[in-house]
Amino acid sequence: MKLNEITDNEGATKNRKRVGRGIGSGSGKTGGRGVKGQKSRSGVAINGFEGGQMPIYRRLPKRGFTNIFSTDFNVVSVGRIQAAVDAGKLDGKATVDAAALKAAGVIRRLKDGVRILADGDVKAKLTLEVAGASRTAIEKVEKAGGSIKLLAPAPAATEE
Repeated sequence: MKLNEITDNEGATKNRKRVGRGIGSGSGKTGGRGVKGQKSRSGVAINGFEGGQMPIYRRLPKRGFTNIFSTDFNVVSVGRIQAAVDAGKLDGKATVDAAALKAAGVIRRLKDGVRILADGDVKAKLTLEVAGASRTAIEKVEKAGGSIKLLAPAPAATEE
């Protein structure tokens, strides 16, 4: 097999329909838009319009809100941390914090802090500095000889 012989499966790709190219094409004249009116013209966007009837998005009540004080944690299991230690990406003897987890590729980006959950097993003696941890996760880490230090939440900015 050569690179120039590689082809897609038969029927996997379709040619695009060239509309408005004469009556012989079968999709000429109106180009599949029907006849006349606002919707046959270009640049029309009337989503949600119901012919003058009160639209559904105005008939239904507004509900809920977005809590501006909510926190979004990076959730990491103890099993995932142990796997990173076993792979040599994470130094088990040094303090493991959010920056170390990001450098090891365990988390992608830093959010409002890291929360440790108890999924999996931990064998390494770890010293963790995180924003939160479940009770069973703390028990598992301490059973393996490690410790978890919970960081205090950042104080909310008050206007005076």
